Amino acid sequence: MKKIYKLLLVIALTMCFMGCSSDPEIDAVEQLTQRILHEQAANFVFHHKNADDEKDFFTLEQVDKKISITGNNSNSMAVGLNYYLKNYAKVYVSWYAHAAVETPEVLPPVSEKITKKAMIADRFFLNYCTYGYTMPWWTWKDWSHFIDWMALNGINMPLSITGQEAVWYEVWKEFGMSDQEIRSYFSGPAHLPWHRMANLDGFGGPLPMLWLENQKELQKKIVERERMLGMTPILPAFSGHVPQKIAEKFPDADIKQLSSWCGFEPTYFLNAQDSLFGQIQKSFLDKQTQLYGTNHIYGLDPFNEMDPPSWEPDYLKNVSENIYKSLQSVDEQAKWLQMTWVFYYKRKHWNKERLSAYLTAVPQDQLLLLDYFCENTEVWRLSDGFFGQPYIWCYLGNFGGNTMLIGNINEMESKLSKAFSESEENLIGIGSTLESFDCSPQIYEYLFERVWEEKVDITEWSQKWAELRSGGVNPSAEEAWELLIDSVYVDWSYYGLGTQLNARPTLEGHGTYYTKPYYSYSNKNLLEAYRLLLENPSKRETYNYDLVNLGSQLLGNYFMDIRNQFTIAFKAKDVAMMEQSVAEANQLFEDVDALLATNKSFLLGKWIEDARSFGTTADEKNYYEKNARTLLTIWGGPILNDYANRMWSGLVSNYYAKRWNLFFNAVIQSVKENKAFDENDFSQKLTLWENEWCDDTTSFAPQPEGNALQKAQEIYQRWNENVSQSSVSQKI
Repeated sequence: MKKIYKLLLVIALTMCFMGCSSDPEIDAVEQLTQRILHEQAANFVFHHKNADDEKDFFTLEQVDKKISITGNNSNSMAVGLNYYLKNYAKVYVSWYAHAAVETPEVLPPVSEKITKKAMIADRFFLNYCTYGYTMPWWTWKDWSHFIDWMALNGINMPLSITGQEAVWYEVWKEFGMSDQEIRSYFSGPAHLPWHRMANLDGFGGPLPMLWLENQKELQKKIVERERMLGMTPILPAFSGHVPQKIAEKFPDADIKQLSSWCGFEPTYFLNAQDSLFGQIQKSFLDKQTQLYGTNHIYGLDPFNEMDPPSWEPDYLKNVSENIYKSLQSVDEQAKWLQMTWVFYYKRKHWNKERLSAYLTAVPQDQLLLLDYFCENTEVWRLSDGFFGQPYIWCYLGNFGGNTMLIGNINEMESKLSKAFSESEENLIGIGSTLESFDCSPQIYEYLFERVWEEKVDITEWSQKWAELRSGGVNPSAEEAWELLIDSVYVDWSYYGLGTQLNARPTLEGHGTYYTKPYYSYSNKNLLEAYRLLLENPSKRETYNYDLVNLGSQLLGNYFMDIRNQFTIAFKAKDVAMMEQSVAEANQLFEDVDALLATNKSFLLGKWIEDARSFGTTADEKNYYEKNARTLLTIWGGPILNDYANRMWSGLVSNYYAKRWNLFFNAVIQSVKENKAFDENDFSQKLTLWENEWCDDTTSFAPQPEGNALQKAQEIYQRWNENVSQSSVSQKI
């Protein structure tokens, strides 16, 4: 009986620790700590104190046996917690809910009092595309953990666009559209980002009603948790994109088709000067606010990657001015957040005169701009600092979920330092606009840590990162990561990257625009880093992730040599040599897939299982699976084929390897029959095969299989000599 009483007392005390404070800021961070650290949460105590200079801050110190964290809000306190976990306990919290949080049995004490202040107030995260390439099949479990990760990394301006179709459904119903018309206007779940950006309508539709309801309830939880943790959710608003049926029902409205996007049918844009625009805006914002509340900052992005109906400065000025007026007429506190990707993407058209007309039409400080792709081009430098409008310096880093080792911390540090010192006062934040959670998490961790440090020594930072991945001091890992950051992670991401293995088969070059196998480092350097990592293995899941991530890239790069050897043999009509190259290729496919299969972050089976889980019938499950398969492969047409290519177990063995073997067999057969190989004819047949693959429902393992370290050691022993003699060099 006494044992039961003691157990109940411990449970009661733990529950009290996680929710008995009268301060909601402390309650929020205590609950986060409990979710992340479970029983070890009792080692921490939090204090809420307003900042003297209004800058976000945290203080970390040891008070008796407790680790004391003080901050001006729950978000700052969460950053303090993460600082302790990374720098003292060597604990890494991934953005993925399925990744374990590996903690030592005893948390180490804090050796000295530390205070950090945020250099900049706003920290933005996400991209419309992330909701397609990473998040379409997420449940509350995924979101709950991810929001905690954002808080731990100090993110306080997340793009929060889940569940908007439920709002639009009611809006379009109010304006006379039927259930079938509305749901057929929406795209399939994985393609919703591009529907939301007005790039396409109806692809993969009609969207099931249950999806709308599910996402509505999910969004309620998302924004509630984000607000609890000191975040300002960026909700959508009406930017002019309307269904064709609205054009038919309101023939007098000023509605025009925009330019076609990537081969899809053009969508429709309602001129913001038209009185109907304000009516739709009011209907949407009223309904959205009723469901999800508001923090008064709205994301609107007209003309994304498309031409507006007119390039005349007066037209652009009127569009911008009236979009803002439509917001302000509904919400007097409204601010407009605009991504500047379109100004980069269409930079030949968006000259200074047009940009000035568009940007200055909105009252000063009421238009917030995301300088979207600063690692490549800082648009603020090309546009007189956005003519004084406030902006957020953003690192993009990944397109389509391509699993290429990308991201140059050294150059990012240089650019960020210059931006902080050279930009006018309108630089208000930093952020990341990644299209997908990719295979270079260190870049994003560094970016948000940089907010709290006036200067960073990259070599020192890489050593700390190596310790974090290994769980403690590991000289071999430190040397490996220093080599990786200085000699492998030397490029910025570009759209259309992918190893030759992922590319559509061809004898020379690469099969599609969106699988350019470019990298500016020697594969021998990557091989050496791999050797160093294997020299002193760790039991950490993060270490195993790195083995999988780096090893698949290593062999993916080397596949170019095999393809080139096959082509040389083809030109020499040497069938035996061609077959030898095919045997080597198939061994590589097998090894890559088996390595990827050991980690949950690289599984096609998980992606498909998550998609199918949204269906309640066999037909619904197959619908979601087709949508999930399509996005990763053919995307939605020949122009974007392989845009979202990625090295995942299941994709390698069942898609990329099969494509290459179909190709190898056809080429060898042509030589045996002494016939010219017709690549165009083969390509047409392959297109049919790719489309059939998207309709297939073959299942794949949704859970990891095998041992990452064992497989990595096998791969190094089998391939190190070949890779060290590799002659391929692909420059970005």
